[in-house]
Amino acid sequence: MRAKITYFALAAALVVYFVLVGSRGVLLIRQGTAITVTFGVAVLVLPLIGVWFLWKTTQFARKADALAAELEAEGGLPVDELKRLPSGRVDRDSADEVFAKRRAETEDSPDDWRCWFRLAVAYHDARDTPRARKAMQRAIALHDGK
Repeated sequence: MRAKITYFALAAALVVYFVLVGSRGVLLIRQGTAITVTFGVAVLVLPLIGVWFLWKTTQFARKADALAAELEAEGGLPVDELKRLPSGRVDRDSADEVFAKRRAETEDSPDDWRCWFRLAVAYHDARDTPRARKAMQRAIALHDGK
C-alpha cells in the first residue's frame, strides 16, 4: 500500500510540474517572436512526453496488479523462499537459485503468462529491473492474447 501511495503522490507532483511547464510554454508562444515561439513549442513537447510516459507506466502497473490478483485467486503466486540478510535485503545467491528455477519453468512453458509473471518477480528479486519489466510485459501480452 505504501508503494501505491508513493506512486500516486509522485504522479500528482509530476502532473503539477507538467502544468507549470506547459503554462510557461504557452507564455513563450504568446510572446510571438520566432525564437520564443520555437522555445515555447519545445517546452510544450516535454510535458507531452512526460504525460505519455506517466500514462504508459500507470497502465503497466494496473495490468501487472490485475495479473497478480488473478494469480493470487488461482493460488499461483510465487512463494517467498528467499533468504534475507540481517539488513532485510535479499541474499544474492538465494535470488539466483530461485531465478534459475523460474527460468527453467518458463523455458518449459514459454506460452504461459503465469510462468512469465513468476520470472518477472524473480528478475526483480535479483535486482534486474529492466529484464523484470520485459518479462512482465511478456506476461501481460500473453494474458491479453497478443
